[in-house]
Amino acid sequence: MTRTTPPRPLDVTALFPEVAALARTAVRLHPRAGAPTAADSSVGGPLLWPADEPWPTCPEHTGPSHHGLAPADIRLRRRILAQAHTRPRADGDDLLTPEERALVDRASERRRIPQDGPVPMVPVAQLHASDVPGLPCPDGTDVLQVLWCPFDHAQDHLPRTVLRWRAAADVVGPPADPPRPAVVGNAGYLPEPCVVHPEPVTEYPAPHELPEELADRIDAWEEAHEERCDEDGTDDEDDLVYYQYDLSVAPGTKVGGHAPWSFSDPCPLSCPECGADVTPLLTLDGTEWDGGSGSWRPLEDADYDGLHVMGPACDTHLAIGRGYCLQLYVCTASYAHPHLQNMQ
Repeated sequence: MTRTTPPRPLDVTALFPEVAALARTAVRLHPRAGAPTAADSSVGGPLLWPADEPWPTCPEHTGPSHHGLAPADIRLRRRILAQAHTRPRADGDDLLTPEERALVDRASERRRIPQDGPVPMVPVAQLHASDVPGLPCPDGTDVLQVLWCPFDHAQDHLPRTVLRWRAAADVVGPPADPPRPAVVGNAGYLPEPCVVHPEPVTEYPAPHELPEELADRIDAWEEAHEERCDEDGTDDEDDLVYYQYDLSVAPGTKVGGHAPWSFSDPCPLSCPECGADVTPLLTLDGTEWDGGSGSWRPLEDADYDGLHVMGPACDTHLAIGRGYCLQLYVCTASYAHPHLQNMQ
């Protein structure tokens, strides 16, 4: 099934024509729980990987053991909670039965788990250029693959990411049987397999990146808009429109677009090798919409009004920091240069 972003609540370029020149195309991936194969574009699915190509591992996380969670326990906890949320229950009833609570508590306990050798990287995303319009790829390649270490790293408190670009036609023979980590440091770094439904949308810069004079005018417009809604008695959350949450940067996992600056101000980013500009490649977000960005909820999910911690908004089960997202950038001069990552 396709996923369709509703039209924006209003045309921001009609109100502020200057933003039209700042438009960029982003491709919302709309990941949904499924059973992707190694030949498919996916989030958390298997990768198209040559059997004779070494699987990436993390040099900073080597056995014999690590303190963390077992992948099987993480998935068990998710299954129990997902089933519990679908059961009807009366007000005051506990979500879990005593037996389920015991299983969930046990599955949530961090412990020291043996790990033979370096921790294998976890598949996070695989995107085919034939599925994702405008997917950035070096010449001769048509597949982007993203893997990461399932532990935080001290440099930025994020998982270390690895990018691979390859040509799908070059991968022949039996599929690879990659190693899997015996332990992960963060449950949110173990994505559930999801198929994707790519959809191009138009984005405009976050308010933090707009010229100050324009940002001030948008602030003034928002204040006047709130006052009008209050006077008209239409100050319901669904009636209010905000540039940051409704008109600029799309939430969720996506390719390209603008940076989703949120809790920090924009900072200059450049290639660490050559100093050239970098451009957003991929944004990984655990939630496709939330209470503040509901206008971006796809039309096909309009009937879903459940918790944002369950259901189609967060089928990947990714979790970056305290509900943030991870954005990957690539050098505009060379794909061979190191990529950057930033949490927002």
